[in-house]
Amino acid sequence: METRALKVFLSVAQTLNFSRSSEQLHMSVSAVSRTVQRLEDDLGQPLLERDSRNVRLTPSGGDFRHYAQRTVAEWEQVRRRLRGSTELSGEVSVYCSVTASYSVLAPILDAFRTAHSAVDIMLHTGDQADGINRILTGQDDIAVTGRPRQLPARVEFLPLLQSPLKFYMPAAHCAVRSQVLSGKPLESGFDWSAVPFIVPERGISKELLDLWFSAQGATPHIYAQVAGHEAIAAMVGLGLGVGVAPELVVATGGFSESLEVIEVAQPLPALDIGLCSLKQRLANPLVQSLWSVAGQTYRPAI
Repeated sequence: METRALKVFLSVAQTLNFSRSSEQLHMSVSAVSRTVQRLEDDLGQPLLERDSRNVRLTPSGGDFRHYAQRTVAEWEQVRRRLRGSTELSGEVSVYCSVTASYSVLAPILDAFRTAHSAVDIMLHTGDQADGINRILTGQDDIAVTGRPRQLPARVEFLPLLQSPLKFYMPAAHCAVRSQVLSGKPLESGFDWSAVPFIVPERGISKELLDLWFSAQGATPHIYAQVAGHEAIAAMVGLGLGVGVAPELVVATGGFSESLEVIEVAQPLPALDIGLCSLKQRLANPLVQSLWSVAGQTYRPAI
């Protein structure tokens, strides 16, 4: 089985889009499709489910993706050794939020490119709450994310920094701001159920906020559930409600002037932000190198 075919499959497994993979690989869509079909014929199992709109990995496809990732990494390692080259080369897939890409990841990548210029970083962005799942499903090698309250046994977490989780209201005069200021949020008896909240759909921030509401004995008035702290901050800034976001997102995401902190009687715990990866994936020299550079980059801040 050629490693080239494995790389084609890994690209499709990542993009779930034959056209996008054909652009990345500089191949025709039909050539990409034929390569995947030959793999399926050799294995006697469908690796992908296809319909007119979507492409999805089958359970067999998920298992085969782990094999393909391991095989390609081992092949690159053997090839370097036989060629007598000590320079790392290849590709590492990283997932993070847009804010984390420049506020957390940027100094890591600057240092990594200096040390390993032949390694390509494939960056994918989205809601940081999806980071752990993308690691567990093998979609990415490393993710920048908040540490969950219970870390899956297969996942390693490297702490980099902490960011306080704070309550925010609109800075501009509006009904929501007036509603908050008409009461006393610093007192335990404040009626939080009367204030419209914009809350995260999932992730550690949602878990911590749910626990906080339970401790207050309050049932929140949820105006909207959205994906990503950036979306929460934007909606709060528009005067649609109050919300919770890491201080890092507000400070570096351009929201400082449109949001104001709400001081509360019982603050939320700080969010631990760091890298996560499957423990077995850290055996890959490329992944381990990026992991080590990240630890060295943030060592003074830990």
